[in-house]
Amino acid sequence: MINNPTDHETLGMFNTEDDNAAEINTHLLTHPIALAHRADSAFEESRPHMKVPESVRPHHLTTGALSGPGRIEVPPLMFLEKEGRSGIALLYIGSDLCGHPGLVHGGAIAALLDETLARCCFRALPSKVGLTANLNINYRKPIPAGNYVIIRSKTVSAEGRKVRTEGTIESLPADGETPITYCEANALYIEPKQAKTMSLLYPAATS
Repeated sequence: MINNPTDHETLGMFNTEDDNAAEINTHLLTHPIALAHRADSAFEESRPHMKVPESVRPHHLTTGALSGPGRIEVPPLMFLEKEGRSGIALLYIGSDLCGHPGLVHGGAIAALLDETLARCCFRALPSKVGLTANLNINYRKPIPAGNYVIIRSKTVSAEGRKVRTEGTIESLPADGETPITYCEANALYIEPKQAKTMSLLYPAATS
């Protein structure tokens, strides 16, 4: 079994000596949306990427191939409502995850949406683990690379081993700005029959 850190412990696990990453980190931690959710007792704050064991991270899509300088430079900051009702993730997407020049690749967007929606709704499943059965995305506007975004997620329904979610990716607005909705998504996740075994072996995927 893997000894998994708590949500609170993950908040102290990211350290960087890179000035750019430190600036991004400070912006995420002190953004008004982060401050408001931190003050709301209905939400739990964490950095889920830090729950992935260090030896596994290079082989994990979002903590490996999609992370690092020019990509996801700082682990996303996540606030989840208890029992998986809703959640948000704040992150910065760098300039090296493009499809068309200057625009974030649609596949990277899909991976980020899938992971964020899943982390929200897994809490509503009996064993807290599931697999993606269906993910539908409407790309409304291209996402400029080198920008902060917020991913919003909400559990729509939970019936036994099935849970349905919906979410958006929006610009992370400055005070007084109206956020831009870049894409909308809905998804179906199903808890596999071997879920109890998976939750013991891979706790980072279930909490």
